[in-house]
Amino acid sequence: MSLKGVGAKIFAKRIRKKIDKWASNPIKTQEKVFKSLIGQSKHTVFGKDHNFQNIKTYSDFAKNVPIRDYEKLKGYVNRVVEGEKDILWPGKPLYFAKTSGTTSGAKYIPLTKDSMPTHIKAARNAILCYIEETGKTNFVDGKMIFLQGSPEMEEKNGIMLGRLSGIVAHYVPKYLQKNRMPTWETNCIEDWEQKVDAIVEETIDQNMAVISGIPPWVQMYFEKLQQKTNKTIGELFKGFELFIYGGVNFEPYKKTFEKLIGKKVAGIELYPASEGFFAFQDSQNEKGMLLQLDSGMFYEFVKADKFFEKNPKRLTIGEVEKGVNYVMLISTNAGLWAYNVGDTVQFTSVSPYRVIVSGRIKHFISAFGEHVIGKEVDEAIRIGAEKTGVIINDFTVAPQVNPKDGKLPYHEWFIEFREAPKDIKTLTLEIENSLRKQNSYYNDLIEGKILRALKITIVPKDGFKSYMKSIGKLGGQNKLPRLSNDRKIADALTTIIDK
Repeated sequence: MSLKGVGAKIFAKRIRKKIDKWASNPIKTQEKVFKSLIGQSKHTVFGKDHNFQNIKTYSDFAKNVPIRDYEKLKGYVNRVVEGEKDILWPGKPLYFAKTSGTTSGAKYIPLTKDSMPTHIKAARNAILCYIEETGKTNFVDGKMIFLQGSPEMEEKNGIMLGRLSGIVAHYVPKYLQKNRMPTWETNCIEDWEQKVDAIVEETIDQNMAVISGIPPWVQMYFEKLQQKTNKTIGELFKGFELFIYGGVNFEPYKKTFEKLIGKKVAGIELYPASEGFFAFQDSQNEKGMLLQLDSGMFYEFVKADKFFEKNPKRLTIGEVEKGVNYVMLISTNAGLWAYNVGDTVQFTSVSPYRVIVSGRIKHFISAFGEHVIGKEVDEAIRIGAEKTGVIINDFTVAPQVNPKDGKLPYHEWFIEFREAPKDIKTLTLEIENSLRKQNSYYNDLIEGKILRALKITIVPKDGFKSYMKSIGKLGGQNKLPRLSNDRKIADALTTIIDK
């Protein structure tokens, strides 16, 4: 074992003890975070507008601070963007993470000197927990690649702005700089396809040990490597030991990755976002990701099926239950308050608190009252693929409300396969049966002949890539929605399919 490996094991043990300490005292940990956030922000514009001076309890906070999404917080954010101080958080942010919003155009998510370190520590701690649990350290001496957005930034009223993954690239520890790939110049390439081609050229003769990124874009990298070498990734990178991923549910991609890699590789799932690094997989033996309760974020939860009511009940960490679908709200040391991230989560454990991302509160199908969510379609396609042996590259689902044949409406599943399926009927039946078992509303609509069975539409190879490219969201941190309650994506895909 190298000196770096020995040092990593010692450091990992120390960090794990610290994590276990706050994780075993979740309510006290969150109370401490809550008091700190309110105390530091009482003299900000937001704090004065929302009576922070008199907030003593969580109940006071819930009464004074309504739930907001970006649109509702935008008035305050715009003042920060214009260069004003002490609006949402003391002083000015260090950065804005610029993201593309669906309704508000560009979104500017503040990152402060208080919040920025939590992003870096969470990513580091995920790897340290893996080391502490498994004892494996060989990968720390190998090459590492993080498929991410460009690290180039621009300045706006004295605040730097860029993509989150690009901002984080500026914080890679010195002891990893020699191991890290690709080069800075390659990382700065904006065009994703050109960037991946350049990364392939730089890494093809290296022994990559750690590879990290959003699964569909890592898949694109792996496929280009395989096309160029006619080798599996495991044959090409014999030291490849650890795959770090996040952003989307990995299960639908699992079989494709197993075939591309050709050997078993450990994985660590992360739950990062511009608004905060919320959770990471802290154990290879437990389901879910450890919620970061000690990272300057105070969490609230609303049951997803109650979220659109006038005054839905807001819950704190001590009130949540396993297996319930919750909308997650955050208040942070970056100046977000009772902020709806847009994600829905389910707890897999409450001792400690571990979560899975079950979907997006705006991404569902309920054209007929079925309210099908992301977790259900992910599970259905996993079971369908497992039982039929097909390998799926990507998929999305939309309702077909007015079929041209005049028959009953249905859910249309657009699926891109790695290899054309031999038995589409069996796959359809397996997905259908799984979805009906998981969602009683959907089952009732099928039985009541309001809906007919789902239909699979095969998307040609690289069809989803073409779609993402057509909307300017190819690569980086961009993700294909699993579900839509309209035909916008479906119609665009149909156009691509019919070409």
